[in-house]
Amino acid sequence: MKLLDWLKKAQREKFAICQFNFSSSHQLRGIILGALESKAPLILGVSPGEANFLGLDYVVWEVRFWKEKILKDLKIDWPLFLNLDHAKELSLIEKALKLGFDMVHFDGSNLPFEENLSQTKEVKKLAQSFKALVEGEIGKIPTVSSQLYSKQFKIEKSFLTDLREAEIFVKETKVDLLAPSLGNFHGVDVDFENPHLDLKLLKEIKEKVKDTFLVLHGSSGTPKEDLKEAVKFGISKVNINTDLRLAFVKKLEEKICKEKEIKPYKYLAPAEANLRREVISKLSLFNSQGKVSF
Repeated sequence: MKLLDWLKKAQREKFAICQFNFSSSHQLRGIILGALESKAPLILGVSPGEANFLGLDYVVWEVRFWKEKILKDLKIDWPLFLNLDHAKELSLIEKALKLGFDMVHFDGSNLPFEENLSQTKEVKKLAQSFKALVEGEIGKIPTVSSQLYSKQFKIEKSFLTDLREAEIFVKETKVDLLAPSLGNFHGVDVDFENPHLDLKLLKEIKEKVKDTFLVLHGSSGTPKEDLKEAVKFGISKVNINTDLRLAFVKKLEEKICKEKEIKPYKYLAPAEANLRREVISKLSLFNSQGKVSF
């Protein structure tokens, strides 16, 4: 099954396919092993920052090594897909498509609406020639350099996706997926409890763009009850990054700072294992475990 087929299945069966971002081989292995254990479809993501750190060519090589060597040797045909996340430069998007990415996310949310519309159309036209899916974004989903937000951080009403703009955007760009702003943000609050999502707005957006798959960004820290409801109301894909980073770093800090461990395999292995447990927990939360048979 292709990614499009899996998204249709997710929408039909009311579960969400998880996208987990990675920026190291250890994170990648933890993510894949967690998905395998959960028997869940998986989207791997790299942002421009992560892609520049690893190198797009290396990202593709490593994912292919898993798909065409390790999993093939195990006789497992796994639904494992690759997405360029939050890309803003057409040159990077084009390179990713040429290398074989299954989908690209063009983030024009900080642009004026008409400019976002125009550039997303261009990305969609380019992606079609590679038979890749395109995710667009409207409304502002804030982020900062820090992983943790202070309680002073507030979501402005103007950040939320405008219902009419969402309808026009999807109709004119023909994007396959749309990431709306519902009060979500990238990162987690210092008390690890982000604000509630605007589920009413989500329901209204889905009614306007019935045939477009909706994506939830900034899922780390969002109240669990909101996440479950969001899937019921039409979210077919969720992006998780910060929670995985925190799980990984927590064990690194414990082993290196508290236990003074200096052997990489003795601090990287538990960090990877802790990340894998977080992956399994998220896949269970979004009801995507057990969807793959092997």
